[in-house]
This record gives sequence, structure tokens and C-alpha cells, in this order.
Amino acid sequence: MAAKLLGAHMPTAGGLGKAVQRGHDIGCTAVQVFTSSPQQWKSKEVTDTMVQDLLAAEEATAIHSLVSHDSYLINLCAPDEELRSKSMGGLSGEIVRCARYGIPFVVSHMGAHVGQGEEVGLARVAESALTILAETPETVTLLMETTAGQGSCLNWRFEQLATILDLCKRPTRLGVCIDTCHIFAAGYDIRTPEAYEATFAEFDRLVGVATIKAIHANDSKHGLGSRKDRHEHIGKGEIGLEAFRCLVNDPRFEQTPILLETPDAETHHGENLAVLKSLCAT
Repeated sequence: MAAKLLGAHMPTAGGLGKAVQRGHDIGCTAVQVFTSSPQQWKSKEVTDTMVQDLLAAEEATAIHSLVSHDSYLINLCAPDEELRSKSMGGLSGEIVRCARYGIPFVVSHMGAHVGQGEEVGLARVAESALTILAETPETVTLLMETTAGQGSCLNWRFEQLATILDLCKRPTRLGVCIDTCHIFAAGYDIRTPEAYEATFAEFDRLVGVATIKAIHANDSKHGLGSRKDRHEHIGKGEIGLEAFRCLVNDPRFEQTPILLETPDAETHHGENLAVLKSLCAT
């Protein structure tokens, strides 16, 4: 029961339809995109033409597993209330755009406590998330991405994800996106079958594997517990191939989008995708 939905974060120059077509051209069966610039607060209005362009590409390529990644500017627990308000508005806008496009998942880093402390930060993220979910279309699920633990970023420990889910009363529209580089950098070993199973058993105990709705497949430039977010090509970093062999053959993730965010997207995503596919049991 090897993974069926393998893909990558694809460049969106020319529109989302072009991103899906580019994904298809390198062998993707799932695609992640930005619906707007990840470095700006402003975004273009989604028009009927833009929606039809994406739908036509989905039909032509048979790629229907789409995920969006929100802006890097978002911080749902920012101590500056103006920034927090802009962040909530920005993430709400992303969810609304995804509903318009028919994209079912939005991945978000959620926030960093910036000196407020973990407990305060987690509570503010949960409060913000509940407000956003209450005000946005029910067709889109918000996925909290695991982080590497750099700076004061939250969600680098499985306990933090569990706390936010519990504070929100575990709504069906709030889930998790695992990033392999990030969890490794945060101190969770996945380099051997035994380590992989132990880490996901711990995740299941604390958070629940059923909450994982998307996975970012990235090797790591830095070692276990480095708390440095630096992605590397599959099998070329500190994690190594065996972890990814375990991942793409894990029956729990057979229908979960597994998406590359490795370096040099334009030139190397096809190569990294081919490596993932080569690890799938036949």
C-alpha cells in the first residue's frame, strides 16, 4: 500500500493551472501552491477565469489533490495586536481563496510567541484559530505545520500541537501537516524503521495520526535536534533515504498528499520525486 499522492510545491507563474500542469509534467499526483505571494499582505482577487483555469488543469491532468501554503508573514499569537489582526485577516483570506478555488487544505506555520512564553502563545493561537474557523467556509481545513523549533516558533513539539487541538476542542477543520525536515531538526528521529515507528507512535499517542492530512517530504541539511530549518534533497541530507522509504510505504499515508519542498524547485523537483517513487514497494 504505497503512497498514491506524491507531489511537490510547484511555482505558480502564469496561474495555478500552470502550476498543476507543471506538476503533472514531472509526475506529480498531488500539488501544493501559494494562492498569493507569501511575502506580501495584499493579494489579487480570485476571478472566475482564474478558477476555471485551475479546474481545467485538474481535469486535464487528473490531479485533484491540492494543498495551499499560507503567507510566511502570519503570526496568530503576535504580541503586537495590529500584526495579530493582520495575520488573522491574512489567514482568513487564504481560506476564502482556497474555498473559491476548491482547494481543501491550507497549511500554516501558525505563529511564534516572541517572548510572551509558550503557554500564552499557544492559547492565543488557539483563540485566533477558533475565530478564523468560525468565520470562513467549511470546505477548507486548516493544517498546523510542524516547525523546526527555530527562535520562538511554536509547534516544534508534538505536545504543542496537542495543546492547540485540545484548546480548540479538536474541530474537524483543524489538522496537522508533518514536515520531515522540521520534526527531525526538532529532535524526533526517523532515520531507521525503528526510530520512524517510535516517533509516529509518540505522535499518535499525543496528537493522533488521524489528524495528519498532508506531509512535507524534505531531507535536512542539519543534524538531529539542530532546530535549524534548512531543507535538503531527498537522501542527500542528515535524514537519509530509509526514513522516506518508511514514509512512502506507510499504509496510514496511502491517500495523504506527500509533497516535496526541496531546494531548486525548477530544476530538481522532478529528480526528488523520482527518488520518492523509487522507494515505493511494488
